[in-house]
Amino acid sequence: MLDYMFSHNNNRGMALAYSLNNNTMNEHFSFEKLLAYKSARKLVNEIYMLQKSFPSVEKYALGDQIRRSSVSVAANIAEGSGRISAKEKLHFVEISYGSLLEAYCELQLASDLGYISENALTNISPKFEETAKLLSGLRSSLLKSIHDSKNSKLSTLNSQP
Repeated sequence: MLDYMFSHNNNRGMALAYSLNNNTMNEHFSFEKLLAYKSARKLVNEIYMLQKSFPSVEKYALGDQIRRSSVSVAANIAEGSGRISAKEKLHFVEISYGSLLEAYCELQLASDLGYISENALTNISPKFEETAKLLSGLRSSLLKSIHDSKNSKLSTLNSQP
């Protein structure tokens, strides 16, 4: 499978890089290698399993909203990875983090309403924390990249006659 990904090429802008992907894990795109994405994907599966215990009247209300917000976490990581600039990538990571908090809030509400047990919420909470930490690390990395890029541009401007 041919993997298309954007890579930063010093101060000369972005260059399209092509590489053959021979992974046995069926990773076809760069975002699939991100730990934050892998964690978010596992979380979606767990949320879908938890949501099965909801009463039928809630499957298309709160249940549907929980599914959408949890899917949004992984989907925004993927979408952001396809963006060229670090600022754009950062924007999607931040949206992903907001969706993560939304999904957690909705599960808390589901627990308050008795749709899932307090124990179920307690058991899934560390997975939310893990995903939040990974998203935070990804955000920090992107912020550093933006900062380094700005400093590089400034030093280039300052070194010109």
